[in-house]
Amino acid sequence: MEDVLDVYELPYDPMRPVVCMDEKPYQLLGDARKPLPMRPGDDQKIDSEYTRNGTCSIFAFVEPLGGTHHVSVHEHRTALDWALEIKYLSDEMFPEAEKIILVMDNLNTHKAASLYKAFPPAEARRIIKRLEIHYTPKHGSWLDMAE
Repeated sequence: MEDVLDVYELPYDPMRPVVCMDEKPYQLLGDARKPLPMRPGDDQKIDSEYTRNGTCSIFAFVEPLGGTHHVSVHEHRTALDWALEIKYLSDEMFPEAEKIILVMDNLNTHKAASLYKAFPPAEARRIIKRLEIHYTPKHGSWLDMAE
């Protein structure tokens, strides 16, 4: 826990941005019955019954001190999905940064090995060298500001 808190105490440095990353599964829900429209002085009426239209995974990057954020949606939560998001973080969000200080939880796909599954070894290594990873402790993912 102290490691993550120490990271949050670092002064803002655009060449070493502190970025928090989280991903969350999300249910895609639809209306089982058509909602009743709004009327003057009355809210729209929505029935509590719904249809389940599948799931997706939402990825979020938040740079608290720099004010940058990015959200994307993937159909699944796989190692490849995570690797593509990390490459986006590195190459699109912070291409000029010397090092990206990344805070995230210990999910099984949040590992350097996922980059090697997605990219050739030289490309995976290039991305890894741009990162300084700090994992939140088990049962402490609430320390991740993106969560």
